[in-house]
Amino acid sequence: MATVLPPPSKRQRTAIAEKAHEQQILDAIPSDIGSVRVHFYDQSTGHATGAPIAIPVADATVKNLELLLNTLQGNDASERVPYRFTFGADGQVVDITNNLYQALLKPGLRTTEDTISLHYTPQAIFRVRAVSRCSASIPGHGEAILATSFASSSSSRLVTGSGDNNARIFDTDTGTPFHTLKGHTSWVLVVSWSPDDAAIATGSMDNTVRLWNPKTGEPLGQTLRGHSKWITSLAWEPYHLRQSSTSQRLASSSKDSTVRIWDSISKRIDLVLSGHKSSVSCVRWGGTGTIYTASHDKTIKLWDSVKGTLISTLTAHAHWVNHLALCTDFVLRTAYHDHTGSIPSTDAEKIAKAKQRFETAATINNTLTERLVTASDDYTIYLWSPPSSPTSNATIKPVARLLGHQKQVNHVTFSPSGTLVASSSFDNHIKLWNATTGAFLHTLRGHVGAVYMSCFSPDSRLLVSGSKDTTLKVWDTATGKLKEDLPGHKDEVFAVDWSPDGRGVGSGGKDKQVRIWRH
Repeated sequence: MATVLPPPSKRQRTAIAEKAHEQQILDAIPSDIGSVRVHFYDQSTGHATGAPIAIPVADATVKNLELLLNTLQGNDASERVPYRFTFGADGQVVDITNNLYQALLKPGLRTTEDTISLHYTPQAIFRVRAVSRCSASIPGHGEAILATSFASSSSSRLVTGSGDNNARIFDTDTGTPFHTLKGHTSWVLVVSWSPDDAAIATGSMDNTVRLWNPKTGEPLGQTLRGHSKWITSLAWEPYHLRQSSTSQRLASSSKDSTVRIWDSISKRIDLVLSGHKSSVSCVRWGGTGTIYTASHDKTIKLWDSVKGTLISTLTAHAHWVNHLALCTDFVLRTAYHDHTGSIPSTDAEKIAKAKQRFETAATINNTLTERLVTASDDYTIYLWSPPSSPTSNATIKPVARLLGHQKQVNHVTFSPSGTLVASSSFDNHIKLWNATTGAFLHTLRGHVGAVYMSCFSPDSRLLVSGSKDTTLKVWDTATGKLKEDLPGHKDEVFAVDWSPDGRGVGSGGKDKQVRIWRH
């Protein structure tokens, strides 16, 4: 009897289909089309790399362009860097996803007679694998989980805030509760780790902010009282802006229309930023020393973090501004921690590394620009690019207005690479946008309920989203396709976070369970 071969596995079938698709794309390129001249430009500096080079159109694939660029830069085979290529002309930006023929020549954007200027940005050298299974489901909270956040340095610790008035620290390696942070008298709405992992801040509906020691679970000094309504958002002072090795300040925004800057050591109020006419929904502390606040009075305000004075007011939205994000959020959150895991030994080296990482992330065309994106109940998103040292009362116009959502936009976030923006909306969709021009890229369809928030993987290649439909979904940001569907929660998923080292995703929601997802 002849041996019957087993049917191919799912992985083998996927590999065969991808190979066939790649071959189909290559077969679609005419063999007699000749060559095209390509000139490479660095996106961050604007400088050209080498002279224009003639490449056969049939060989002008992304893989070959990467190989050519690495050769021009003199990189060894072991040092090769993956790149993302874009072409910009007449106000539109085209991502080169497969080859130059499909992206530029076939649509008629360029001909073989032209010299094509390609802008390149390095992608993460490391690659994060998509989470595909629930490795732990941890009970403990008595009410819905409203906020989650991984530690800045590793995926071993996760802090959550809940409607049971407690915050909890979980050990994600063993899937067990580590400490319970008791003290608040109402819902814990926001949680935040300091960039050096030395403290955890929690903001509550009892109008107070509390600081905790993450190792012992004990409070760090007295409660920070001053707000007259509940806390909506927290932001730590960037590590490289610290005045001394011990001092670090914290900004808290509140429903009472103010933002308060606290000294985390003396537990006193340093500054009060008052100027908004309604609830302040979100606060961010930028790496240049500017504090950004978004409010239900339809405005975004920029403040000087040293003097506490108003720098500028951004007006464009026609309804509440729900959320804002900075292009440097990821590097400010992780400070001197990077994918290599090496930590500088002295405080001066730590500050220097944190500053260098921030400047690399914020530099475009040799200028330091901290871009921000805002989401609103008017169904729109605005992309802004304020000058690095804006003058007082300067009028700042938005770079782009991002239209497409059919309902309120609840959450926006920049990718760690600073090249993409993801927006989550009550219309059940997530949309991806180009973070430099605001050009629309993809609509991520799959959720059947409102999408509450989304979070990029540290290498910017994946996005995880949490929804009212009880599922998490992992998306491929290059193609806009669904990578993994993660059912498991029994009710709405309110909070989700991808660990800065890329090893896991933490989520929580109405079913009171923390779930840890891994590959």
